[in-house]
Amino acid sequence: MSRRVRTALAAVLAAVLGAVLLPGAARAATVNYVALGDSYSSGVGAGPYDLSSCLRSQKSYAPLWAAAHSVTSFKFPACGGAVTADVLNNQVGQLSSSTTLVTITIGGNDAGFADVMTSCRFGSTSSCESAVNQSKAFATATLPGRLDATYAAIRNRAPNARLVVLGYPRLFETGSCGLLAMSSYKRTILNQAADTLNGVISGRAAAGGTFVDARPFFAGHGVCAADPWIRDVSGVIEAYHPNADGYRYGYLAALTAAIG
Repeated sequence: MSRRVRTALAAVLAAVLGAVLLPGAARAATVNYVALGDSYSSGVGAGPYDLSSCLRSQKSYAPLWAAAHSVTSFKFPACGGAVTADVLNNQVGQLSSSTTLVTITIGGNDAGFADVMTSCRFGSTSSCESAVNQSKAFATATLPGRLDATYAAIRNRAPNARLVVLGYPRLFETGSCGLLAMSSYKRTILNQAADTLNGVISGRAAAGGTFVDARPFFAGHGVCAADPWIRDVSGVIEAYHPNADGYRYGYLAALTAAIG
């Protein structure tokens, strides 16, 4: 037997033994996934919902991603209406040293999302401007500290996990939208507020996580689009949240593009 043949056989034998003795090398890595956050993580707008008060939907991006990747374990404590304090008090307890992936959307409710949307949808232009300016001031002055504390708690509880922080979409297209819609100006300043919020979240997430910008994936599909992925006021609780297409083709696509 020639030296070249012996070398080739040895290489084949080593590969076979490696697959047998080290089966983990031949299998996909273990993924223990925990999805934290607010209504944009729980799936408000997509329906149908579980029996909790958190309005969790299996059509949200997190369970869709978990199902597509056959994860080892999946926990879904995200809850509609959550603020950073709710994540700290009620959600991070689901994390552990065995957690390998954490996703989160948070910060919008801290910055007064619901009140801003109500002021702008039903109030005057001046009341809308005032609400938007107050929200932006909070986002730049107070929210960074709350986000830092939240991300730090996640890293402490799940030191081996990858933290993926997803941002918020711009909610509106600013072209013609019918007589009963918000003015183009209101829609524009609300989109600008979303940009401010995303900028703050991105900056704080950079210290120990991956920021995923959802805005490019929702572009052209906001309220007033021909094919909207964001709900208008047709559902009170679901208003200004993604619909099922928004979670699948917006958020899930954004998450998949970022981490596979």
